[in-house]
Amino acid sequence: MSDLFPASPNRVDPYKNYAFHVFLGDNAAPAAGVHGVGPVRRYTDVIEYNEGGSALTLKVPGRTHYDPVVLTKGITHDAEFEDWANAVQVLTGGSPSMSLANLRKNMSIVLLDDERQPVRRYLFYRCWVSEYQALPFLDADASTTAFEHITVQNEGWERDTTLAEPPQQ
Repeated sequence: MSDLFPASPNRVDPYKNYAFHVFLGDNAAPAAGVHGVGPVRRYTDVIEYNEGGSALTLKVPGRTHYDPVVLTKGITHDAEFEDWANAVQVLTGGSPSMSLANLRKNMSIVLLDDERQPVRRYLFYRCWVSEYQALPFLDADASTTAFEHITVQNEGWERDTTLAEPPQQ
């Protein structure tokens, strides 16, 4: 290796994007068969103003917005996505047997390392399902897996810094 780029004993390869768990509500077990998650994104409005007739435009942060997160999983007998998505129908004239207590859930996404150990956890607050796709376009000539997906609205998220990252080798 070149002296321009000395090897660092603290170097850690980036984590892979295919090793993760999703936890919905108070469930101790991860949601079954989740295939895809994301993106996890937030943005803050920029407020511009001029002060005292200055030609200089100043900028300050405004409101922060949290984008919805899409969860995709292969269709199985597990009805966790469908049950959560159905909770919103109580508000729009759905089954009276559904409970509004099931509408909002906290959620977490845990990124795993190559040894399947948790290395990052993101916590999402007061989540609810705004879109549910029960079936994809079905095609008798295709040989792919059928996926369902939900779009999850949230009222904020943060990285859980209590999850200690593994020691660097």
